Amino acid sequence: MLGWALVFFLLAVVAGYLGFFGLAGIAAAIAKVLFLLFLVVLVVTFLARALRGKSVM
Repeated sequence: MLGWALVFFLLAVVAGYLGFFGLAGIAAAIAKVLFLLFLVVLVVTFLARALRGKSVM
């Protein structure tokens, strides 16, 4: 649990740094790309589990 807290702390520090120095637009573009990437991974994972006959939820 402490490991996750440190990860999110570091993400918050990086986001703050980018926001204070005007790079928030770049960070937002990266976030959009990552969101779409993980959404595709989620759908592929659900389909793979459904095709193997395992419960999706």
